[in-house]
Amino acid sequence: MSDINLSNIKHIILVLSGKGGVGKSSVTTQLALGLVDKGFKVGVLDVDLTGPSIPRMLGLDGKKVHQASQGWVPVYADEHQRLSCMSIGFLLASKNDSVVWRGPKKNAMIKQFLQDVYWGDLDYLLIDTPPGTSDEHIGVVEYLKAFQPDGAVIVTTPQAVAVADVRKELSFCRKVKLPILGVVENMSGYICPHCAVSFFFFFKKKHIPFSSYTNTYFFFLLGLY
Repeated sequence: MSDINLSNIKHIILVLSGKGGVGKSSVTTQLALGLVDKGFKVGVLDVDLTGPSIPRMLGLDGKKVHQASQGWVPVYADEHQRLSCMSIGFLLASKNDSVVWRGPKKNAMIKQFLQDVYWGDLDYLLIDTPPGTSDEHIGVVEYLKAFQPDGAVIVTTPQAVAVADVRKELSFCRKVKLPILGVVENMSGYICPHCAVSFFFFFKKKHIPFSSYTNTYFFFLLGLY
């Protein structure tokens, strides 16, 4: 595998979960926006091929990928081009089109994303993955092995069913020797590390906006604060 498009990326982080619907794409988006807000240049690769959510999360629905001599040019989410994104959602004729592929074709698409997207210089590449421990996850880890990714952020919710499935994701990370950077319990509460005040994720004006405290949490989690 050629490293032409990944050699200038300083950090690679995967966002994983064994359970669907826990907010992996939301966590990926919040982490990306928080890192950009701290001055980093960030790329987001959406490898959830059958349910790509990142284009909508970043307000990029309807955008198209362009081809350059270096490869595919990712779609930029800001005018300063500090946040870029690549997703199969940009390649579909309609956002309502389904992707009905078997494992080998999924792996080929992921490999093409990793090889052919021209990210340029990035501080962070965040990879949003589908739920589970199947072909996409095995393929991504194998293709990235030579680049020594920093590790994985695991996302769960408080429900016992979600936690049970996420334990399997932790086992997967250990088996493939992927470092675990931390676990995010989404849709739960947050305790400020400075004042010990508890906050909960209610989206009302009288509460603190989601991004203003979760980003700080992510940075403590990853040791970036």
